Amino acid sequence: MVRRRILTSLFVGILIFTSLIARLGYIQLIKGNWLALKAEDLLNREIPVEARRGKILDRNGQVLAMNISSPTVIAIPVQIKDPSMTAKELANILNQSEQKIYKLITKKVLMVKIARKISEEKANQIQALRLPGIAITEESKRYYPEKDLASHVLGFVGIDNQGLAGVEVVYEKLLKGRNGSITFFADASGRKMPNQEETYKPPKDGYTLVLTLDKQIQSFLERELDQAMLKYDAENALAIAMDPKTGEILGMASRPNYDPEHFADYPSEVYNRNLPIWMAYEPGSTFKIITLAAALDEDVISLSDNFYDPGYIEVAGQKIKCWKREGHGSESFLEVVENSCNPGFVVMGQKLGKEKLFQYIKAFGFGEKTGIDLRGEQKGILFDLDNVGPVELATTSFGQGVSVTPIQQVVAVSAAINGGILYTPHILKEVRDPVTNEVLTVIKPEAKRRVISQETSREVRLALESVVAKGTGRNAFIDGYRVAGKTGTAQKIGPTGGYLKNNYIVSFIGLAPADDPQIVVYVAVDNPKGIQFGGVVAAPIVKNILESTLQYLEVAPRKEQITKEYRYGLDIPYVEVPNLIGYSKQQLRQNLYINFNLEIDGDGDIVVQQIPKPGTRVEKGSTIRLYFGDKE
Repeated sequence: MVRRRILTSLFVGILIFTSLIARLGYIQLIKGNWLALKAEDLLNREIPVEARRGKILDRNGQVLAMNISSPTVIAIPVQIKDPSMTAKELANILNQSEQKIYKLITKKVLMVKIARKISEEKANQIQALRLPGIAITEESKRYYPEKDLASHVLGFVGIDNQGLAGVEVVYEKLLKGRNGSITFFADASGRKMPNQEETYKPPKDGYTLVLTLDKQIQSFLERELDQAMLKYDAENALAIAMDPKTGEILGMASRPNYDPEHFADYPSEVYNRNLPIWMAYEPGSTFKIITLAAALDEDVISLSDNFYDPGYIEVAGQKIKCWKREGHGSESFLEVVENSCNPGFVVMGQKLGKEKLFQYIKAFGFGEKTGIDLRGEQKGILFDLDNVGPVELATTSFGQGVSVTPIQQVVAVSAAINGGILYTPHILKEVRDPVTNEVLTVIKPEAKRRVISQETSREVRLALESVVAKGTGRNAFIDGYRVAGKTGTAQKIGPTGGYLKNNYIVSFIGLAPADDPQIVVYVAVDNPKGIQFGGVVAAPIVKNILESTLQYLEVAPRKEQITKEYRYGLDIPYVEVPNLIGYSKQQLRQNLYINFNLEIDGDGDIVVQQIPKPGTRVEKGSTIRLYFGDKE
C-alpha cells in the first residue's frame, strides 16, 4: 500500500515536472520571440517628431503658405511634484479650466499636451515659473505671409496641420509629409531606463507645391473686388483670370473674404464657398458668346447678314423683349453682338435648332464639372432636351433659363477665342522636392476636345473686340491693347422661383490682346446698389485688371485695333502723352496742357523724367508726373 502510494506520487511528480519542462520549452522556444516583442512594446516609449508641411508657392516662387514655429505646453506627469499648484498657475496664464488641466497632468501617461500653438508672451510667462514637469516645445504652425490673399484657393489647416479646405485639403497627401519618431525604453512609471540607446527615425517633410497663380495678378483681382464691394455695397463679388491657351488659373478671388489663419472667426458660408467654382446662376448675355460661336461654326449666319429688331420677337405666342425698348432697328449680326440684342440671338438659336445648340453648349463644357483641382465645384443646370420647346430654345440662346458657374464660362469662352480647344482648368503647376527644390512633377495642359474651328474662333474674337470698341463693352476699352469681351446682366431668381425685382448679377468677360489672347478675365458683382448693368459696373473692373496685367506681363501694345466709337459725354477719349523732358517751369506755364493734370516733384528747374513716358496713349484728363532736376 505504501509502495503503491510512493509510486503514484513519483509518477505524478514526474508528470508535473514533465509538464513544467514542456511549458517552459513552449514559452522559450515557440512563444519566446512573441513574448519578447510584447515586453519590448510595454517598455518602448515613442515620441513623435512632426514633419514639416510642404510650402505653397505662386508660379514665380513667391511664398503663399509656409510654416513657422509655435510654442506648445507639454507635461510629464511623473515629474510634477504639486499637481494642484501647477494646474492653478497654468490655468491663470492659459485662460483654461483649472480642473481640466489637473485632469490632464495627472494622467498615467508619459507625456501630455496641455496647450498648443500659444503666443510667445504666454510661453515666456510659463517658462518663468520653472514648474517641475512642465516644458515648452515647438510645433509647426501654418502661416500665410500674404494674409487673406487667395484665401479661397489656398484654404486652411486644422490644429494638427491637416488640410481642411482649398489646395491644403486637395493636395493633403503631398503636403503633409510623414512624421518621424524618437524611441527609447522606460519603466512602468515612465522614467527612462539607464544604458539603453534611443532610436531616431527622421521625418519626411511634405512636398513643395507651385501653383499656377501669379501673386501680382491675384493682387490686381483682389484690389478691384475690394473697391467694387466698397463702391457698390454688393452682396458678393468674384473674379477669375486664366491663360486661355493652357487652362492655368492666374488668379481667383471671392468676396466676402477671410483670413485663413483665423478662419473660425468668420461665418462658415464665407470660408466654405469659393464663389468662382461654387456659385451657379443664370449667366445672362455673357452666354451669348456660345450661341454666336455655334451659329458661326454651323454657318447659319454671317456677321454681315442683316437683321431687323423692333424691340421684341414673338415666340410661341410670347413676346421676348430686347433690353432697348424701342429696338435697334435694322442692323447686321455683328451689330446684334455689339448691341447685345436679345431678338437677334433668339434668331441665331432658332436657325441652329435645339439639337445643335445644346450639342455645342455641352461641347463647351456646360452641364458638367470642369474638373478643376479644387473642391466644391458645381455643375450647373441645363434644360433636358426633351423639355426644350420654342420658348426654352429662345431664352437659352441669350443666357436665361440655364444655370452655369463662373469657371465654366471662363473655360468655355477661352475655347471660343483660343482657336477652338477646350482645356481643363488647373491650379497646381509643379511638385518640388522640399530639400533640393528639384522639380518632380510638371502638370501639363490637358486639352479635352476641339469645339469650333480656328476660323470660327477668329471671327468670335473680332466680334467681341467690336463689342468693346463700338458696343456695350466700351468701358473695357484700352487703347493699344485690342480688348475683346462681352457684358452680362442677369436677373436673379428668388426663393419662390420667380425673378427678383431690381436684383441682378452683373458681369463682364474680357480678353486681350484680341489677335493673340494672353489672358481671359471674368468679373461678376452680385446685386450692386445703384446702376445695375454689366457694361457700367463690371466692364471697368475688368479693364483695370487687364490693363495692370498686360503692363505687368510686358505685353507689347498693338499698332492696329478697331477704333473706338466715342459717345459725347459718356466716353473719355484717349490722347497721346507729349514729351515734356527738358522743359523748364517757365515753358510749362506758357503751354496750357488742357488734356492732362500735371504733378511736379523735385527741386530743379528742368524736367528730367516723366511718367507716363512720351508717346503713351492715356485717357484725356490723366495725370502726368514730372520730375525736376538740374540740366545735367
